[in-house]
Amino acid sequence: METRIKTLGDEVSRYKISNRDEAEQFRLKFLSKKGLIHILFEEFKTIAPEKRRSVGKILNELKTSAEIKLAEWHEREETEKTRQAPSSYTPDLTLPPYPFDLGARHPVSIVKKRITDIFLKIGFTISEGPEIEDDWHNFGALNFPEDHPARDMQDTFFIDFAVEGVPARNSYLLRTHTSSVQVRVMESRKPPIRTISPGRVYRNETISARAHCQFHQVEGLYIDKGVSFADLKQTLYYFVRELFGEHTGIRFRPSFFPFTEPSAEMDISCIICGGAGCNVCKHSGWVEILGCGMVHPKVLENCKIDSYVYTGFAFGTGVERIAMMLYGIKDLRLFYENDIRFLSQFRSAL
Repeated sequence: METRIKTLGDEVSRYKISNRDEAEQFRLKFLSKKGLIHILFEEFKTIAPEKRRSVGKILNELKTSAEIKLAEWHEREETEKTRQAPSSYTPDLTLPPYPFDLGARHPVSIVKKRITDIFLKIGFTISEGPEIEDDWHNFGALNFPEDHPARDMQDTFFIDFAVEGVPARNSYLLRTHTSSVQVRVMESRKPPIRTISPGRVYRNETISARAHCQFHQVEGLYIDKGVSFADLKQTLYYFVRELFGEHTGIRFRPSFFPFTEPSAEMDISCIICGGAGCNVCKHSGWVEILGCGMVHPKVLENCKIDSYVYTGFAFGTGVERIAMMLYGIKDLRLFYENDIRFLSQFRSAL
């Protein structure tokens, strides 16, 4: 039987198919229910069990080669028909060309640029830094003592990897705020310092309509001789009224941050309901948009700046939160879903 299979295999490989009739004759002769290969499969049932493995293998290979040969001819025939078929489309050369469909900037990018432009007008520079940060720049230099409860305010993504000479345990992390960039600026530059640090930050939070594990911040820092809380308030008054309008209400509330003292949070009147009360402002008429305060003397000393000579203020705001206010967006997750229906609304803001 093995000899018959080999002989039939040679016949399949030599068979020439040049038209549809020959393809049909090939199918009937080898692959139909009355074809030669089917007859061999019927005879295969009667051979001795010890030979079935070897015979079955070459018999299946014969059937596969015949099916491939027939399929290749049908594929060539379809390709040839497509190539030779006359086109039914006649272009109208008098029509204008297709318009170039411009994309849209992401709303977070739009708002971040608006914020940075406001501070660039009053002499701030832009500083950037790494998103993978060490514990010192993200926590230690900012007056977060080890094991201090203040570290629990920010759920952190720690990165453990082995580096020669560096302790592996929680040495590196995804930055939780862009204050780490401000530390690098204070370490590398002498006052006066006036800079903002826009960038992406990460916190281990459950994703919901009001929170995400990654978001964007713009943080500001001003250090010089004689800087006071009044300078901080006037700077933020200017920022809010440039961004939200002259009639926006503003208030400061005492708060706590390890790297500022005194510390405050700043609220603005809800621009969605005009202060009347709605779901966005939780019917209070006010929405918190940033935290701020005077730079803690320990932070200055950690960065080798004399706290008896220099003072400064710092502030930080979330870009997504401001974008939600400006555009009336009620679900933070929309910024990250890449839904063209949502993003196309911002083409006019290019």
